[in-house]
Amino acid sequence: MDEQGNELREEDLGILDWAHFEKTRAELGPGFIRILGYFREDGVKSVSQIEEAMHRQDTVALVRPAHTIKGEARQFGAEPLAKVAELIESTARLCVETKRFPDELVPQVVELRRLFGRTVELFDKVTNPLQSRRPATGGFGRKSASQGFGRL
Repeated sequence: MDEQGNELREEDLGILDWAHFEKTRAELGPGFIRILGYFREDGVKSVSQIEEAMHRQDTVALVRPAHTIKGEARQFGAEPLAKVAELIESTARLCVETKRFPDELVPQVVELRRLFGRTVELFDKVTNPLQSRRPATGGFGRKSASQGFGRL
């Protein structure tokens, strides 16, 4: 379970440092949700830019979006995402210097997409009250404890 009591899957346990996440939430106060929204927007754009750069074999175009994801992920305690982005960034920088394309990054780019998606899902789970509510069993509303209500 996370800090809010939501169920987590086994593979999600290492995706976020919940203490770091909650510390950032407290420090940012009312601006937290807005800044988390920027993380989502920037991340979607950055992951797409990285994938496009890989398809175009444009090594230079890998650096900036990987750097962006790395920094923003660390701000929210998403260290596994930051580490994958950091590997993409550092490898791309080295390859720019050596004038070659980093074909070996394909698995990391695939993992970046997966980790980013799962990280955003976890953020949504703990920040969106509509997603964290458990559905009532048995349809709309709750079954009344008094089945004879209104009867004589």
